[in-house]
Amino acid sequence: MENRFDKTITACFVGYIVQAVVNNFTPLLFLFFQKSYHIPLSQITLLVTFNFGIQLLVDLLSVGFIDKIGYRASMIIAHVLSAAGLILLTVLPEILPVPFIGILIAVMIYAIGGGLLEVLVSPVVEACPSDNKEKAMSMLHSFYCWGHAGVVLFSTLFFYVAGIDNWKILAILWAAIPIGNAFVFANVPIAPLIEDGESGLGLKELFRIKIFWILLIMMVCAGASEQAVSQWASAFAEKGLGISKAAGDLAGPMAFAVLMGTSRLFYGKYGDHIHLERFMVYSSFLCILSYLGISLFPIPLLSLIACAVCGLSVGIMWPGTFSKASAALPKGGTAMFALLALGGDIGCSGGPTLVGMVSGALGDNLKMGILAGIIFPALLLMGILLCRKTKGQFS
Repeated sequence: MENRFDKTITACFVGYIVQAVVNNFTPLLFLFFQKSYHIPLSQITLLVTFNFGIQLLVDLLSVGFIDKIGYRASMIIAHVLSAAGLILLTVLPEILPVPFIGILIAVMIYAIGGGLLEVLVSPVVEACPSDNKEKAMSMLHSFYCWGHAGVVLFSTLFFYVAGIDNWKILAILWAAIPIGNAFVFANVPIAPLIEDGESGLGLKELFRIKIFWILLIMMVCAGASEQAVSQWASAFAEKGLGISKAAGDLAGPMAFAVLMGTSRLFYGKYGDHIHLERFMVYSSFLCILSYLGISLFPIPLLSLIACAVCGLSVGIMWPGTFSKASAALPKGGTAMFALLALGGDIGCSGGPTLVGMVSGALGDNLKMGILAGIIFPALLLMGILLCRKTKGQFS
């Protein structure tokens, strides 16, 4: 029976690669857009906020319609919108009188697709019959990391060989991935998240459960612990080591993403021999130590190594919390996964914001900003320990 769902799980892995494409391809073109379309940098940077803002909104609204139209239809729509956004990115800036509006519309369309994927992919994998769901979940989330690394590497190589002026060809090539995966999702089996005759918990029911609030805060902290360092790693590398942006991207966020993916891949492969809660506790301690290393090491190279180690430490946090939630609240349903995705996205936005605000207040001292971010892995650790004492605890 499980073999029937192998293609489904593989399609979900590709779904996270699609999300990595829509989140990380356009930022590689920001400076090119600024020069080509004469768009102020202040508007260009707004695109990142707009992208994740739309995804947050989709996380929130998806509770109301995913169960009504079904997971298969929702998956297909998510992939079609992701592809449409990438394709329209090559068209709308050229045909609209204000190029920035064209870019904004394209970003909005693929952001809706990316937001849907974030809500859909984890519960679809969770519903598939498997011997170790925690392993499958960790392996799944590693594919976002590989997708992120792949987008940066292949795009950089393409720009080097063909020139950045031909970026539209690359956008169409990236769009082919969600188009192909949409056809796959039209045919693969999708297991029900909730057994027939049963219904998932509603928002009011979830909000009354103490452990749900702990898990939601853990998701916020997981997203914040990850992005507070990841989003600033390139700037940290450039400023601390005095290297070029390209080298900074490879030494900073690239190393972070690869090690985060390695952590998830490791648990995905050996998770049946590893206690998930213990692994999360040790990872939280390692994350706290890496934050201290980034902030307090006097040698910039050691601080950069601590950045990479942070990627290793945060790998299990997001998928691990999803797995814990599934075990603790098996009837959580779509509402639970959507709210957890919302919490994670709030953390992804809030973590870097806190670092930036504290850094700015202390004279652009990035080290002190990251030191302030240590609150996130510390709170996550407290959440794991609190779950042990809460009714309905998980193993």
